[in-house]
Amino acid sequence: MTSHLKKDLFRRIPKVDELLKEPSYRRLSRAYSRVHLVRAIREVLDGLREKINTLDPPNILAEWFTAEAIREEVETALKRQAAFHFRRVINATGVVIHTNLGRSLLAQEAIDHIIRVSKSYSNLEYDLDEGRRGIRYSHVQRLLCDLTGAEDALVVNNNAGAVLIALNSLAAGREVVVSRGEMVEIGGSFRIPDVMSWSGAILREIGTTNKTHLSDYERAIGEQTGLLLKVHTSNFRIVGFVEQVPGREIADLAHRSGLPAMEDLGSGNLIDFKTLNLPPEPTVQEALKQGMDVVTFSGDKLLGGPQAGIILGKKKFIGAIQRNPLNRALRIDKLTLAGLEATLKLYEDPRQAISRLPTLRMIAQSPDTLRRRAALLRRRLVRAGIQGFDFTVQSSSSQVGGGALPGIDMPTTCVAVTPRLMSETRLEKRLREASPPVIGRLEEGRVLLDLRTLLDEDFRDIVRIFTEIANEA
Repeated sequence: MTSHLKKDLFRRIPKVDELLKEPSYRRLSRAYSRVHLVRAIREVLDGLREKINTLDPPNILAEWFTAEAIREEVETALKRQAAFHFRRVINATGVVIHTNLGRSLLAQEAIDHIIRVSKSYSNLEYDLDEGRRGIRYSHVQRLLCDLTGAEDALVVNNNAGAVLIALNSLAAGREVVVSRGEMVEIGGSFRIPDVMSWSGAILREIGTTNKTHLSDYERAIGEQTGLLLKVHTSNFRIVGFVEQVPGREIADLAHRSGLPAMEDLGSGNLIDFKTLNLPPEPTVQEALKQGMDVVTFSGDKLLGGPQAGIILGKKKFIGAIQRNPLNRALRIDKLTLAGLEATLKLYEDPRQAISRLPTLRMIAQSPDTLRRRAALLRRRLVRAGIQGFDFTVQSSSSQVGGGALPGIDMPTTCVAVTPRLMSETRLEKRLREASPPVIGRLEEGRVLLDLRTLLDEDFRDIVRIFTEIANEA
């Protein structure tokens, strides 16, 4: 683009003050604040300048510079600014506990309970029986103990916080013995050694990556030992020539040595996964029965509740953790507490938990159900007369996600979308830009919509969004 042509195009860009004086913009100023209006105008005008600087003359369209085009762009920018940044998306990836997409969906019972306690005052820290100040954890303490057999329970904001405060309370300044094969890194590059360091405990690694024996624990115990820690490798698997020490043996050794034993289950669960036709995953109940003094796990993964770090175990150890000043910084709020209580109450009947908790319900979907729902979605898309796409039903696999059951693929059914008028990457991007955004996965020139994580109420939006994309193509 010649310098002369560039200068001419730049001169055609109106000034902000000139636009603000026009009647159409004065009308916009009554619907939006002046700050938002000015910001939107500048965003659009900066976009025009960028196009001039980066595009060749054949790509510069005169219609971009018309008053009507600029006003429409400003209105679009204003609506985008007014919309919530944190919003609903449609998860078509097939990953049930998707860390980037909000992890577990809450059951309707949990949502209803959150609404009830958020729109009125509550007995958050008030003992109604005694008529005096109470303890917020009491609302879930008895439920957790009844469901798991634990002596006592405490809940903090997430499982990393649970591990941090437990180690700080029980082993600050002393050595914590843990197998090298259990040096877990969770999402966001948070690692067990780092959490341990911040807790004030001293890491004592034992064994090798693939093999650790009870004798390794025995040799590591000394005057500086504060705790034996077992970490469930819930987000990876080591296969082949491997050996890890069972929790029962670690707990027995700890108790013979006058030490506490702790297990971090990560994505802990209360349901035997064999009933869902999946490989067994250690349950919280099993860890406690094996003699662990403290067990920690997440509330928003396999449990299917809100984000929380749940700490269960012997009363004397939970009491020490609860008295730690860190507890104030890590405590859960009333909305989390309400969601967790309602979630836990569903576990009083395991069948109800599987049918009512979205996470467990998605995991438990039968192949026949997935095929039937995929056929239904495809039929709706075809009947809508959407042009430019081929919709087919395809078998595939999906995952639990959330650091649970790594390497385990669950058979699923997808609606595979093959675009004829655009690339699959362009379609994937356009779906992400939709309202609500649709997050699928790319595979061999197609966008797959996995029925395992699609809700029935998502179908109407998906049909509408594909119709809009087709009309724009």
